[in-house]
Amino acid sequence: MGIKKYTIQDNPFVVPTDDGKVIEEHWGIATDSNKEISIAYMVAPPGWSEPFQTPEFDEYTYIIKGKKQFIIDGETIILEKGQSIKIERNTRVQYSNPFTEPCDYMAICTPAFSSDIVHREN
Repeated sequence: MGIKKYTIQDNPFVVPTDDGKVIEEHWGIATDSNKEISIAYMVAPPGWSEPFQTPEFDEYTYIIKGKKQFIIDGETIILEKGQSIKIERNTRVQYSNPFTEPCDYMAICTPAFSSDIVHREN
């Protein structure tokens, strides 16, 4: 049969949060020790927001359902279902969901997300 050249992920790492956000990391440092890329499914509840950050990774976001707001270098951008965005590393950004419905989305970071290189502001 040969060497298996694929891996199925059916047990993502659920990141503990205290703000109601769901984070399921399918690939990345917490799941398979991969420092090159992280892929996570997330649900941002209504009213959720994070502090501004200036991460050392590129982040790609694809909106599955709902809306998500991005403030990037002072510009406010709102994405809806079916839209995606790439935010380049070392860009100051704030993510939020000021809307009344949850936002389901996928996030891909290269290199992988790490709290050591996200640089969140207080």
